[in-house]
Amino acid sequence: MVGVYDICARVQNGFRARLGRIAVPETNLNLAVSRVLYNQGFVSSVTRGTHLGLDTTYVPTTNLNVAERRLWLSLKYYQDNPVLRKMSCISKPSRRITCTSDQLQTIASGKAWSIVKGVIPGEIVIVSTTKGVLEIQDAVKDGLGGILLARVS
Repeated sequence: MVGVYDICARVQNGFRARLGRIAVPETNLNLAVSRVLYNQGFVSSVTRGTHLGLDTTYVPTTNLNVAERRLWLSLKYYQDNPVLRKMSCISKPSRRITCTSDQLQTIASGKAWSIVKGVIPGEIVIVSTTKGVLEIQDAVKDGLGGILLARVS
């Protein structure tokens, strides 16, 4: 089972090594987190492929090839500096941090709640809600609560 901590480590290590593209296992959680990173401008593209490289044509994921399937994230740099400085997990397998919509509003406004620091400008928090994985501002706008997954700056 691949958790959010795996994609956090792979993305942060890819930026530290100044790689142009990294591969993460193709799971629904990794796809949803990658979609949030793409929509917020931290990665330039998300494409499907195998452990060897990108797909040239569409290949469906089946039980026979699921171990080889990867999501390829093209990392973004601005003036030779990584756009993403830090990506860290908030919830862990031993400690799930669940928030209501009011608690998410508190965190999104920049105030600390429990052990979670408030969001500062230029930073996002990724939340798993009943409507999927969203950025904290989208979850607050929809009035949703959920599990805090990661903090990205």
